[in-house]
Amino acid sequence: MDVVQHNREAWNNYVRQGIRWSVPVSPEEIERARGGDWKIILTPNKGVPREWFGEIAGKRVLCLASAGGQQAPILAAAGAHVVSFDNSDEQLKQDELVARRDGLDLETIRGDMADLSAFEGESFDLILNGVSNLFVPDLAPVWQECARVLKPGGRLLVGFMNPMYFLFDHFEAEQTGEFVVRHVPPYTDLTHLPEEKLQQMIANREALEYGHSLTAQLAGQMRAGLIVTDLYEDDWDDEATLFNKFGDMFIATLARKISIPD
Repeated sequence: MDVVQHNREAWNNYVRQGIRWSVPVSPEEIERARGGDWKIILTPNKGVPREWFGEIAGKRVLCLASAGGQQAPILAAAGAHVVSFDNSDEQLKQDELVARRDGLDLETIRGDMADLSAFEGESFDLILNGVSNLFVPDLAPVWQECARVLKPGGRLLVGFMNPMYFLFDHFEAEQTGEFVVRHVPPYTDLTHLPEEKLQQMIANREALEYGHSLTAQLAGQMRAGLIVTDLYEDDWDDEATLFNKFGDMFIATLARKISIPD
């Protein structure tokens, strides 16, 4: 099946349902951002350290698979020249809504995060990628494309799922309140779910997910020519009583494009 197309339709459906990640920021938040008071999240709760961004005003920023009326408008209000690139039409509409409402310098483009051929090489100072690479089967093209379009010294800020999350049968846990290791990584809904549950998810237009290893997440960035210089972990408020007792389910990393002699 065409997973990219399926997940586009799934996320369009989530937006219509009012999922948390598609609720636009308020005019008051935009006004505060214009005055230098702003916060961005890559994961559910913790704000990204401001030093990860460097000086944002005047910089060219790519919000990669991070549309939804939140991060991109905030960064545009803070003075960046922002392009929001996302697979979901409806998520992009949320960014466009805020841009029109508040007069922001923000461009939107629909596309697959593993294919950034719409952009020339070395055209962005910073890429912001909130938790979304769990919808991509192979991370190598994503990291390669990010490295290609970043300027030398440019920064990649990424949020992703802790691989531990995908060890468990979450449908069983929701019913019993207990976690039992069921899956051997790397994980994908397409092969790890019972066929009946998979077909139910497809029929309900639920996004299909992939669980990537830390090697794919961290070493993958480094193999693409990026140097990971910092990271932090974050918890999950939506299902805190079930998940957080085993550890933080999210990781965020800061990487830089730095040329190192062989």
